[in-house]
Amino acid sequence: MPIIAKRTLVQFWESGHGDAEQPLKTWHALAKASSWSHPKEIKEKFSTVSFLANNRVVFNISGNKYRLVVKVEYELKTVYIRFIGSHAEYDKIDASIV
Repeated sequence: MPIIAKRTLVQFWESGHGDAEQPLKTWHALAKASSWSHPKEIKEKFSTVSFLANNRVVFNISGNKYRLVVKVEYELKTVYIRFIGSHAEYDKIDASIV
């Protein structure tokens, strides 16, 4: 699946969150190699994932230290990165509309 935009992940780990680099690279590789048509397919690969309104999906990164929010367009087979940050930062956003 195309992932828009990987640079968001790179900027995150380069901005003082180096511990997230390998987990984000792993997530990116798995997501890119996937072809999700339904949330169930995501859950099969990422058991701790959470699903929100508006096709938002929340992944736990780095042992649940960070949250990654993406929007999945199932028909287009495309993933849009909407947010990456700590739990405290995540708590300040409305993940269903970012």
